[in-house]
Amino acid sequence: MHDLEVENIVAGKRKISENKKLHAGIMRKVKRQALKDYLLFPALTGPLFPLTFVGNATANLVRNIWAFNIIFCGHFPAGVESFAEDEILDEDGVESRGKWYLRQLLGSANITGGPLFHVMSGNLSHQIEHHLFPDLPARRYPEVAAEIREICERYGLQYNTGPLRKQLFSVAKKICRLALPDRPKQGRGPAGDVTQTPLAA
Repeated sequence: MHDLEVENIVAGKRKISENKKLHAGIMRKVKRQALKDYLLFPALTGPLFPLTFVGNATANLVRNIWAFNIIFCGHFPAGVESFAEDEILDEDGVESRGKWYLRQLLGSANITGGPLFHVMSGNLSHQIEHHLFPDLPARRYPEVAAEIREICERYGLQYNTGPLRKQLFSVAKKICRLALPDRPKQGRGPAGDVTQTPLAA
């Protein structure tokens, strides 16, 4: 689905007709997975077909909701920054190594929890460490997290972390705020005239 580049279609940088060649491949994958989950595997259980069908559907639903929670809480809660291309490139048009690390740090967030929670999230609850060290085995993220936090404190950088409920609430709030149009804020100018100023995003 990522290959459809919906954001570029919305922005007018890509035509929807350019995606036609991708549709067949996507539908082939969807059909293959659906046949396995909802026909082949349930059929292998014989008379338990209905229970297996419902079990697979429930497992897929729970997995998708869980994945949404972990992924969005690592990328979209309050305090996570986004960067325009002109902000990250130096005069020579290249992003320096230092800016890259800073962008990874400020553009992601962690979710606090116990060892079981981190295992259930595949240690992607340590999203900051995952962004900084994408090639590091996920089980090592908790080890380096304390060092990253100490570096942030030393240099006055934000280390965005919090429990799942806090991060998820801030994600929902941010989505609602960005989905709705700006509302004008009414006030009175110096001469008593009513003025309208957009609320800050």
